[in-house]
Amino acid sequence: MGLTRFGRPKGGKGQSSPNLYVANCGPAVGLSYDTIAAVFAAFGEIKGVYAADESGARVVVSFAEEGCAQNALNALGGRPCPELGGRSLHIRYSVIQPTSQGRANDSVPVSLLASDLNIPGLYLFHDFVTAKEEEELLAAVDERHWNNLSKRRVQHYGYEFCYETRNVDSRKNLGELPRFVSPILERISMLPNCKDDEAIVLDQLTVNEYPSGVGLSPHIDTHSAFEGLIFSLSLAGPCIMEFRRYLEGGLPPRPSSSSDFEVECSEKNSNFLRRAIYLPPRSMLLLSGEARYAWNHYIPHHKIDMVNDSVIRRGSRRVSFTLRKKEINCYALDDTELEQVLANVNFLNIATLRD
Repeated sequence: MGLTRFGRPKGGKGQSSPNLYVANCGPAVGLSYDTIAAVFAAFGEIKGVYAADESGARVVVSFAEEGCAQNALNALGGRPCPELGGRSLHIRYSVIQPTSQGRANDSVPVSLLASDLNIPGLYLFHDFVTAKEEEELLAAVDERHWNNLSKRRVQHYGYEFCYETRNVDSRKNLGELPRFVSPILERISMLPNCKDDEAIVLDQLTVNEYPSGVGLSPHIDTHSAFEGLIFSLSLAGPCIMEFRRYLEGGLPPRPSSSSDFEVECSEKNSNFLRRAIYLPPRSMLLLSGEARYAWNHYIPHHKIDMVNDSVIRRGSRRVSFTLRKKEINCYALDDTELEQVLANVNFLNIATLRD
């Protein structure tokens, strides 16, 4: 559901508007848009009720006439409303903000199936592990040491990803993957998408723990560090994952530092395709081919996600198991080599190849 963009009137508090920003009101607090519209319709014709942001607890009520909005503000602002569960509504005027040319909507329709996104190489397997297996996997990693990053905790197995160099140090082999992931590896080998490939030997595991509200910036996993198949198992909590394919050429500026192994893309570049999918707990995501190399993946920094017309609250934590195979010749490309790669690879998003 795309968000209509609203803001404060330029004239300040004294300027009226047919649109009202209403806080403490919305699906996240148990109030449907139809219920909100019915209450405010007592003051005049309603053009629509819109999400003010992605919190689910703030809306914009749009009237046909300014006088109707003024009457509603005077009657309901700062007072408990019995028809809306007795909630006190915080109301102010709001105006529609112009949308700059080429700017994407703040949100996109969320699919439940990977096939709906029409991204080659993207697969989602629901209920890849059972609830009991999920519990055992979480217990296994919680018994081990976590490394703290700026906003999340991580564990590395097989090979450690070096955040300073944004690459894998092949000389630092941490040993075989832990036995608690053996059933996952066996199940992966039985996937129909993998049976035709040569024996898949995944030798690197990163476990990420995301607190509620923490996500990831748009990125592609470092291409020179890992081979073409990336598996990510979601545990403990759900999230929305968005995919972006940037259409403009050129390389983004190299970040000066990073706590994540990601190639970030400038948010100022609005010329991109967008898709979004809901990742429930215990689901396995597979990125391969075009989905792996040409599309950035991104987890919005939200505590509440809007899945179509439903409000999904993220859990207190989300844990992901990301399994990959280290690239045999693992090294970073210099600028000359990078230009040669870009000249010979047509379908890749050239804005995401720099390590």
